[in-house]
Amino acid sequence: QVQLVESGGGLVHAGGSLRLSCAASGTNLSIYPMGWYRQAPGEQRELVAVMYSGGQTIFADSVKGRFTISRDNAKNMVYLQMNSLKPEDTAVYYCNARLMLIDFWGQGTQVTVSS
Repeated sequence: QVQLVESGGGLVHAGGSLRLSCAASGTNLSIYPMGWYRQAPGEQRELVAVMYSGGQTIFADSVKGRFTISRDNAKNMVYLQMNSLKPEDTAVYYCNARLMLIDFWGQGTQVTVSS
C-alpha cells in the first residue's frame, strides 16, 4: 500500500517562499509520475506540477516561473519549491503518485499566503 505524507505548509506573506516535501512509502515510486495538486475552498482540485520518471515536468500556467518540482528517487521523496507566492496560491496542497492509472494521495498540507 502506497502512503504519501506531506510537510512544509504554513503561513507566509505574499512574495515569500515555501518548500513542500512529500515522503512516499510502501513501494519504490521512481518509475511513476509524482506531483502536486491543490484545492482552494469551494474550488476543484487542480494540478500544480508533475514530474515523470524521465525528468519531464508539467506546470500549471499560474505557477510557471515561480514553482519548481524535484524528486529524490533514492529517498522516495518529491518536493515543491514555491517562490513569489501570491494570495491566490492559498490552498491545501496534496502530493500525488499515479501507479498504473491508480491515484494515491497524501492527507494534504495547508498553504496560506497573506496579502
